[in-house]
Amino acid sequence: MTTATRATGSPSAISTTPSAKRSTPAPAPSLPSLTGLRWIAALLVFGLHVNNFGYFDGTGGRIVSWAFGAGATGVSFFFVLSGFVLTWSARPGDRARTFWRRRVARIVPVHLVTAAIALVMAYTLRHQTKPTLGQGLANVLLVHSWWRPWWQTLDPVSWSLACEAFFYAAFPLLALLLRRLGARGATVLAGLSVVAVLAVAWVNAHDWLSQPLDSFPAARLPEFVLGIAIARLVVLDRWRGPGLEASLALAIIGYFLVPQVTTDYRATTCTVVGFALLIPAAAVADLRGLPSLWRGRRLVRLGELSFAFYMIHLLVLSAGTNVIGVKPRYGTPEALAVTAVAFAVSLGLSWILYETVEGPARRLLLRRRRPAANSPARQTT
Repeated sequence: MTTATRATGSPSAISTTPSAKRSTPAPAPSLPSLTGLRWIAALLVFGLHVNNFGYFDGTGGRIVSWAFGAGATGVSFFFVLSGFVLTWSARPGDRARTFWRRRVARIVPVHLVTAAIALVMAYTLRHQTKPTLGQGLANVLLVHSWWRPWWQTLDPVSWSLACEAFFYAAFPLLALLLRRLGARGATVLAGLSVVAVLAVAWVNAHDWLSQPLDSFPAARLPEFVLGIAIARLVVLDRWRGPGLEASLALAIIGYFLVPQVTTDYRATTCTVVGFALLIPAAAVADLRGLPSLWRGRRLVRLGELSFAFYMIHLLVLSAGTNVIGVKPRYGTPEALAVTAVAFAVSLGLSWILYETVEGPARRLLLRRRRPAANSPARQTT
């Protein structure tokens, strides 16, 4: 996570209209533990897909399924974390257009590159689905998750980016509505968000709608709003949840309850409370200088690579089917070796993406124009 900037103690809000000239807000403290936790969530998703690709047979397969069968909840963690981080780093008086430009710079370059890789794979490798023109355009524009038959077009994991794009579109309005929210209101909003997650899971379980809700952007909005609510409590210095160790224990318990429930959207009900406790607990540990497992230098570096890793790893696993076949069901030693190779390739490519695409593109897109000589500089926000 990049260093957040906001005026400590002031309401987080994003203006939808041009603002008057104002001083630059002081940078908020960085929260490295959240960056480290991002890597753990990405690793859970990787493990889930290794399990789905059927590398392991017998006892090894059962162990991997037990450890990573609930890995899809890592995406739920990303959604809650996104609401938290955007609220924490919101700049007072920021314009919506400026906010959206930062978000585009953050996710779109890597998305376009991985979509292009997926398109090349679709027409050159076996076991790949060729997208239609409409599906490809919907994916590029990050609207494909609104229509279930298209949700895994091109790079399959990009469905979650379509959800994030919806959250980003809504965030300036949400920030405006919630900017005066006090501690009591934020607590109520957090509770209502959890209830909304339970309600969506109940509706999804009864198949009342024409498509499942696990990839439907509007259905995932409560997780994002939950992140906003708990961030407000931290911003106001009113977070009173359990410490980092207890929160981690609750998150782990919820994670391993998932196989007892389901692997669809209802799995979110097992983990959402644990994640909503773990994220602010980790943030508060950083702010107060308390011990944290998640802020080590190597783990934070991996967290910085986590977005690129998340976006590329499934393409690596998919390309691998051209070498090892579909669901090869190896014994444990061979499966571990194949998994290690897939992990190493994914991590190496994520480093390349981060260093050559994600970082440079973000700097280029966010670079402010230098004022012309002998002309007054324009106020930027």
